[in-house]
Amino acid sequence: MGVLENLQPDNVFKYFEELTKIPHGSGNVKQISDYLVQFATQRGLRYRQDEKYNVIIWKDGTAGYENSETVILQGHIDMVAVKTTDSDKDMEKDPLDLEIDGDWISAKNTSLGGDNGIAVAYTLAILDSTEVAHPPLEALFTVDEEIGMIGAEFLDVSDLKGKLFINIDSEDEGIFTVSCAGGATAECTLPVKTEPVNAKVIEIKLDGFSGGHSGVEIDKGRANANCEMGRILLNVFQNVGMRIMAVNGGEKDNAIANNSKAAIAVLPETAEKTKEIIQNTFAEIKEEYRATDPDAEISINEMDENLVDAFTGPATLATIICLVNMPNGIQRMNPEMEGMVQTSLNLGILRTDFNKVKLSYAVRSSKESERNYLIEKLRSLTEIFGGTVECSGVYPGWEYRADSRLRDTAVEAYKTLYGEEPVVEGIHAGLECGMFAEKIEGLDAISMGPTMKGVHTTDEKLSISSTQRTWELLIKILEMLH
Repeated sequence: MGVLENLQPDNVFKYFEELTKIPHGSGNVKQISDYLVQFATQRGLRYRQDEKYNVIIWKDGTAGYENSETVILQGHIDMVAVKTTDSDKDMEKDPLDLEIDGDWISAKNTSLGGDNGIAVAYTLAILDSTEVAHPPLEALFTVDEEIGMIGAEFLDVSDLKGKLFINIDSEDEGIFTVSCAGGATAECTLPVKTEPVNAKVIEIKLDGFSGGHSGVEIDKGRANANCEMGRILLNVFQNVGMRIMAVNGGEKDNAIANNSKAAIAVLPETAEKTKEIIQNTFAEIKEEYRATDPDAEISINEMDENLVDAFTGPATLATIICLVNMPNGIQRMNPEMEGMVQTSLNLGILRTDFNKVKLSYAVRSSKESERNYLIEKLRSLTEIFGGTVECSGVYPGWEYRADSRLRDTAVEAYKTLYGEEPVVEGIHAGLECGMFAEKIEGLDAISMGPTMKGVHTTDEKLSISSTQRTWELLIKILEMLH
């Protein structure tokens, strides 16, 4: 007897539990892909599996819907496979251990894979059903979304007919996502020359800033520790003679830096003045960000005078100018969707590497032209100082569509079922919808899903009641797309 056997909708939870028995972390997707092929084969459904293990399954429309406009259902089959430090589970080979606590499903000591196993379960339940009324369906199951939307980027869509596209990879019931940001990583590299100097070394460490996701939380007004370090260094540079020895901060380009550290060389007679400037500048920062970064803290460590290698004066100035003057944070809000960020960037990683300083930015925009212009702004300033900019991980945005049959139908279905308006919004982060909007001309898309908490962590959980309501909503939308 399965753990989820008595839950409704029964077929959805049956397939979801079957999926949790198949290891399917990103990069380990062949087994689950083959499971989908077997599913299609057993039901006589046409399918295609490509070399990356993406799978497409076709199903004709039900009676009365044979000539309706084709609908694409889409989700990804990989999950973020993580476990607690005391778990002995092999996430490459072992099934998950499901648990139910009230309204929530989770997995003991591991992530659950609700993101995005629930999309797969919904779609399989529809493909298996003889009762759900629906137009012709094209079910897209993509791989390795969690490590860069690799499957969606690779997938050949030339044999697809659908323009109505339902992505089931959202995590909040009652919200229809209708646009997302595209993005890229821009790594700016500054060449720096060093020379030996007799000086005292002062180490500065900023920590405890709130940080957060550079897309979802870029509008929270939080400080970026790397940028604030630039502010401190500028103030020191303008008031005492100093040279940078190293600057390092942040962990990921798509995370607002919550820590940063620097080592600077100063003349012994200016050491006390330098520490005073650092403390006073940090006090200003602490006051300005008292609401958003209340736990921010600084530590200063002074070392004895010694002969050390430090950046030359011009290299120190160039580094500070870039840290202070490179754009960072929100650049433009969306004029069509109130409160929606359209274009931003984030200095997520700052590294000193021998004779180079590298600044890595996550650049995001739902307008490709604005994203590209922002990268060129970074390039122009970097090249003034003899540096270079390299872009990687480029993915397209998904622009808001003013005229959308699918969005209007989804909103009407929600109002019919629940008597109230759903939330319609865009997100300032990437979705596979962006990949498919670029590949399929005229795509009319929405993203939806049931409520989940703690995705990508061992605290991940899926709401049972929300799963049922979202199932009812999904089949209502299909029914109304006559």
